[in-house]
Amino acid sequence: MKSKKTWTIVNGCAVLLLLVAAQLVVKAQSPKGAQADDAAIRALSDKFAAAFNAADIDAIMKNYIPGKSLVVFDVVPRKQYSGADAYRADWVDFFSHFKGRPKIVITELGITADGSLGFSHSIQHITGTDKQDHPVNRTVRVTDGYRKVNGNWLIALEHISAPVDLRTGKADFTSKL
Repeated sequence: MKSKKTWTIVNGCAVLLLLVAAQLVVKAQSPKGAQADDAAIRALSDKFAAAFNAADIDAIMKNYIPGKSLVVFDVVPRKQYSGADAYRADWVDFFSHFKGRPKIVITELGITADGSLGFSHSIQHITGTDKQDHPVNRTVRVTDGYRKVNGNWLIALEHISAPVDLRTGKADFTSKL
């Protein structure tokens, strides 16, 4: 029969091992993983902006989840798109309204990611010239929901909005937010 002192040492070692294991789990899930996810989503945002500025619809769509599960709420009619094919058609229509290539600048990008889900919010400023030679200068707010698929972050939900001028009831695309 083991003495009380032996059991105390065994129990103490077991508790110590559990604490060390718990600390290793916390370290594995903390800053390095979060920093890697943040960096990956920032890189995705940069790839999106580069594709937009090149008017490369194929490259734009590589940032979105393929298939029918993509959902996008936009500020312009049709306003809601279900599926990657529908949203691809929207990009074709969008670029058809411009003379040359519009440009986008993404600022104030905030990211939260945990495991295989994440979201971001940003301010996006779009400039260009429309087919009637009018300057386009629009600022929108964008919230993206991400899923990590096979180790890669992809946009699964996008919501684009603009503040509303309450006096006129119209969207305010020109404010700098």
